Amino acid sequence: MSFSPGLEGSWVLNNATGFRKIYIAAGYTDLRRGIDGLASIIKFNFQLDPYEKDILFLFCGRRSDRIKGLVWEGDGFLLLYKRLELGGFSWPRTKEEALEITPEQYQALMKGLEIISRHPIQEVYPQDLL
Repeated sequence: MSFSPGLEGSWVLNNATGFRKIYIAAGYTDLRRGIDGLASIIKFNFQLDPYEKDILFLFCGRRSDRIKGLVWEGDGFLLLYKRLELGGFSWPRTKEEALEITPEQYQALMKGLEIISRHPIQEVYPQDLL
């Protein structure tokens, strides 16, 4: 079995190194979909190229304890699946779009932390307070 640079077997979904970009599909995805179904979501729903090398696309179903990842390795797709035994992923559910996230956000997501604040802190200008 061959993995892309930076992908070390079972650590694939715990380590974001080796990926140039990481996208998450916000909202719900039917995880019964396979490679072709997920690739079509990437292409037609998000207008992104599923054949771009070293890009990780992540999907989460209604149950937040499992995710799928799809990566094009240049000679074929790698389909990744992770199911947590305890807990769940804090997945953004409100938008039906692909969100590019940073490696730091990815690490937070893998730890079950919220990566997109529901109530972001807004900057306040002193003249607005008077």
